[in-house]
Amino acid sequence: MGKITVETCEIEGLKVITPQVFGDQRGYFVETYNYNDFKAAGIDQVFVQDNQSASVKNVLRGLHFQINHPQDKLVRVISGEVFDVAVDLRPGSATYGKWHGVILSAENKKQFFVPKNFAHGFLVLSDYAEFAYKCTDFYHPGDEGGLLYNDPDIGIEWPIAPGQEPVMVDRDRNWCGIKEYTRSRSEIC
Repeated sequence: MGKITVETCEIEGLKVITPQVFGDQRGYFVETYNYNDFKAAGIDQVFVQDNQSASVKNVLRGLHFQINHPQDKLVRVISGEVFDVAVDLRPGSATYGKWHGVILSAENKKQFFVPKNFAHGFLVLSDYAEFAYKCTDFYHPGDEGGLLYNDPDIGIEWPIAPGQEPVMVDRDRNWCGIKEYTRSRSEIC
């Protein structure tokens, strides 16, 4: 190993990965993914799809999850900076409904491993950000669920300026909270 450093989080399964960066007067080189290094670090997933999005400051995407086709995700930022969040939705987990957030940026080059059965979302902190992620299952239209980003029962501390509203699509503003999701489990709420 040695090419990556892996930090575990207080929620089992979540991992923050910092790759080794080689820089000189020309710029830098970083290996963003190597199956053998990740496997040695306990992340032994086969990724089948890569996605990328671009967003402007204060855009909040999420909190999303796949219902019947859950995905492990390895997320990173290639331009700009975001506050990235995962919420534990694993039935029977001691940390069910708890969240963890991490700053991901082009500068720090950190990655966040989000296992299956977590809701995921991010808030763009820079003027512009490009977000890239690998998934272990394909996207299945109609299989997406979500949680309300500002549900007080989850209590995510989004770094949103006082009096500022995040830029979101209506669907993301209208998801249910964790209590309603738990009652209706496996339904889109």
